[in-house]
Amino acid sequence: MEPSIAETPEKVPIESADKESNISDETQHIMKKEANEKGRDTSIPKLGDEVVLDDNAVVSTADDLVTHIIRVEDDPSVNPWTIRMVFLVRGLTARVLGAGLSIFGGVLQEIFYFKPQTIYVSQVFLTVIAYVLGEGLAWAIPRKGRIGNLLNPGPFNAKEHAAVALMASAASQSALATEALAAQQLFYGGYPSHAAGVFITLSSQLIGYGIAGLLRDVIVRPTKMLWPMTLPISSLLESLHRDKEESKARLKIFYIVFTALFFWTIVPEWIFPVLEGVSIFCLANQSSLVFTNLFGGASGNEGLGFLSFCFDWNYVASLGSPLWYPLYALTNTFIGYIGCIILFLGVYYANIFNSQNFPFLSQLLFHGDSNSTYFHTYNQTAILNPDFTVNETLLKEQGIPWLTGSYLCYLITSNMGLTATFTHMLLWNFDDIKPGWAWATPSALKKWFKVETYKFWKNQEAPEQRLERKLNDESLDPHYRLMLRNLYDECPQWWWGAVLVGSFIAGIACLYSIKSTLPWWGFIVANILTVVFMLFFGAQYGLTGFQFNIQPITQMLAGYMFPGKPLASQCYKCPDTTAPYSLIRVVFLDLYFTCYTYNSLQMGQVLAKDLRLAQNVHLSPRSTFFVQVVGCLIGALFNYVMMLTLKLTSLYQFNTLAIAWSIAKDMFSIGARYQWVTISYLLGFFVPFPFWIANKFYPHRAFSYINLSIILWYMGWLFVGINASILMYFILGFGAQWWLRKYHPHLFNKYNYIISAALDGGTQVCVFILTFAVFGGSGTSHSFPTWAGNPSASHNLDYCMVNPAVSV
Repeated sequence: MEPSIAETPEKVPIESADKESNISDETQHIMKKEANEKGRDTSIPKLGDEVVLDDNAVVSTADDLVTHIIRVEDDPSVNPWTIRMVFLVRGLTARVLGAGLSIFGGVLQEIFYFKPQTIYVSQVFLTVIAYVLGEGLAWAIPRKGRIGNLLNPGPFNAKEHAAVALMASAASQSALATEALAAQQLFYGGYPSHAAGVFITLSSQLIGYGIAGLLRDVIVRPTKMLWPMTLPISSLLESLHRDKEESKARLKIFYIVFTALFFWTIVPEWIFPVLEGVSIFCLANQSSLVFTNLFGGASGNEGLGFLSFCFDWNYVASLGSPLWYPLYALTNTFIGYIGCIILFLGVYYANIFNSQNFPFLSQLLFHGDSNSTYFHTYNQTAILNPDFTVNETLLKEQGIPWLTGSYLCYLITSNMGLTATFTHMLLWNFDDIKPGWAWATPSALKKWFKVETYKFWKNQEAPEQRLERKLNDESLDPHYRLMLRNLYDECPQWWWGAVLVGSFIAGIACLYSIKSTLPWWGFIVANILTVVFMLFFGAQYGLTGFQFNIQPITQMLAGYMFPGKPLASQCYKCPDTTAPYSLIRVVFLDLYFTCYTYNSLQMGQVLAKDLRLAQNVHLSPRSTFFVQVVGCLIGALFNYVMMLTLKLTSLYQFNTLAIAWSIAKDMFSIGARYQWVTISYLLGFFVPFPFWIANKFYPHRAFSYINLSIILWYMGWLFVGINASILMYFILGFGAQWWLRKYHPHLFNKYNYIISAALDGGTQVCVFILTFAVFGGSGTSHSFPTWAGNPSASHNLDYCMVNPAVSV
């Protein structure tokens, strides 16, 4: 079927680098030699030249997306280094604008890291705020005279806007190190040095950035590494700062959707929360636990939410907007989702792992009680010595704890998916990740033993040769090659190396100074794992938009490396074991080890994603490096300050894996009750082979479309939380990425990603306001009166039958 909308292809002026002041004749000659096997005109487009963009074309590849959704044009004269990007002037005071938003984002994120109310300070939210502030400054600050021209050099431009948003994004990431440090402060009587605490927080954030930067040629620069979540923000920045007449239609849609979602979100979030999960089946039958398990899902740990409808974008897009999630990843996610429902129900109603003795969904530990229908929660402190190590005698007396069947399914499938990632990437994406270990090949290692290697003044690649090589590399992103044409100064590789080495030294020194008891070899292992994970999982994230959660495997490794120690730190000033919160002390399964693996990887992926965003909007590499490092510095500092300032009551939920992996040999080793949790890691390496072998002998697109790493992770997806939003997630995702993209490509290309940004922005601004206005973020909550659309706490929001076992 042909697209229903046909318009004359739009002619777009290309702002190229053909400026006498910027590009030499030699460079222009190199650019003219740029090869293009697809037959396009490879001559350098002149400023004002026109090329045809067919907005009716169906985008199907990463090349299509980066050229149809984002304009491949740049004006290198646009300067991000304005006073506005640096200063926010208010009266006689001056504040750093980027730093101001960074402080705001870092403080806010840390507040909600330690509170039950959860809000994530998203990049769309920060981008919208930055635009309002930047435009306000451009309007308010006088432009007369030298001072006026210095403070207000002109309209708030796209590159300074992007720089502010990137700095604030880097700062608005909660550091897991603050959780470990808070635990040590509250439950271990403090630690020797606040300075060491600041540097641990900083190093755990920046180590990931250094690794991501060193791997940027692998996980950022190629066209395939799309990082699809950057497209809505790129589209938003482009729409806000292009010629207003040209972007009028897109901006109109953005403002309409943004405003509509802002006001609509008040309804499901506060007034009418039943809209968070409407289950027709539960409304028809409110006395069946089977219906609750299958169709319920509007309340936490209620059920699988099958065929429920959610009208709250805050939950629909909780894992990312379905409008930007690629069809490839969406399809594999849907297969995993259906598999999860079948698996969970099969395990529970077949009573595998004695599942029916426990709640259907729960993440707690249980122990047996013959006098009760359900097992009771496990008394975790009953198996611990006064120094909070596991007592083997007490463990035998209490017995090995039990887990729910659904939680075991999650552990098994996600563990298989984790190791399947390595095999899948090696089989299907070997060429994409191969440069990541090119430095370790035998021929490369031999060079390190040659004197000539260290004569860097003789061995460096000439700038002209490097430019020509990269311009001729068709695998590189067109936006990156355009930046090369415009001769943006690249960041030397040693800058990222210096960040990595400096963070490593600071981390290991401070861990010893605060007596964390994480040994030096454990710290080195953590960093090696982060490098490996960044290459494989970072590449998968960039290619598909799917982010794998590696926290379980890092906790497992810590459990085996530090057996019997739920908390890898020794007491600095141990309080009495009967002191308040003593029970909570067992939840930390070597948070410092997890901090330098899971947290560093998460931070590195955030910064890699932002490197791609900067590339999309043509922000110079050195500007990007500066704003990201400064953002990390500000974020780490204020994360730590807020950790000290907050009254950390009701800090932590019990982490089941903290105890479980500390007695891994009794629970998960071969021959133990839950041996399949460990065996699943081994099985995961092999599961991608059948489809790969089948494709070798009978090549078919269906075989290459299956990604068992994604499928297996989503087969454990529903083990926790609110699941009623998932049907709407898939309806909107397939509606946008398949139906709209295929049958109405003009609408998809022009509006899909700007609408995604508007939905996120309107919802998150409203949730931010509601959080402080009515949800208790400011200290006092204001609940909406109870009515049919806002049932009391004794009912599930979707009116499914309340499972009495959930309360245990």
